[in-house]
Amino acid sequence: MERKVGSGTATVEAAPDGTFVLRVDGSLQSQVDLADPTHLSFEYMRRIADVLDTMTPRRQPIAVTHIGGAALSLPRYVATTRPRSRQIVLEPDEDLTEFVREALPLPKRSGIKVRGATGRAGITDLYDDSMDVLILDAFEREAVPANLVTTEFFAECARVLRPTGLLIANLIDGQAGLPFIRRTAATVRTVLGEGVVLAERKVLRGKGFGNVILIASPHEVPDLTATGRRAQPPYDVTPLTELAGKATVLTDSDGFTPPAAPPGTFRP
Repeated sequence: MERKVGSGTATVEAAPDGTFVLRVDGSLQSQVDLADPTHLSFEYMRRIADVLDTMTPRRQPIAVTHIGGAALSLPRYVATTRPRSRQIVLEPDEDLTEFVREALPLPKRSGIKVRGATGRAGITDLYDDSMDVLILDAFEREAVPANLVTTEFFAECARVLRPTGLLIANLIDGQAGLPFIRRTAATVRTVLGEGVVLAERKVLRGKGFGNVILIASPHEVPDLTATGRRAQPPYDVTPLTELAGKATVLTDSDGFTPPAAPPGTFRP
């Protein structure tokens, strides 16, 4: 299936393993297994699922806001593993959401509500202390929007999260010294509190672009050390404070440009 959407041309294609792949202008966005939504093809999504599964037992409903929607792979995972969860998805491309709903229908009574809003605008409409988890997984032209990694944005996240809530952010970096990750880690740590970063060692060493999952909480974060060792491929669990170092925080007025991975340099 193919359709023009606000962000370009979206296609959904069947993969040999029975999953369905969503692309926008040829760029891989999501991969969904309608028969088994707990099957997550993307490595970074499996890491986020590790965080959720360590945070709360399966079958226990949670309140989650997803910033970035695409094919709704993670909301489907939560709906399957934690029925009756309350989920809000902030996805500004309403044409894309309509296409996904048609090509990859959500199950009935999934509890997933998609709002046609950007992360920055949509989070201001959420109530104080209303969310157990905020998942940031939004990209524009292969980069994380700059206004979703600033002190001002994370202050809104802190307002919305419950005292034991978690922020989970999917970022990418691969530059020497990881300046983007270090400054974002410093920003999150300053606003929300301590946490950890999940990433493959080669990415943390600046030897290639890849996903970096940043986790922070005003309370505490789950211990994922053993889980990271068992994962395929394994990932390191590094304290935020170690990566943040003396990096300066990001603000709306900085004009900082998050890195975009060159086409074909890594697979999510």
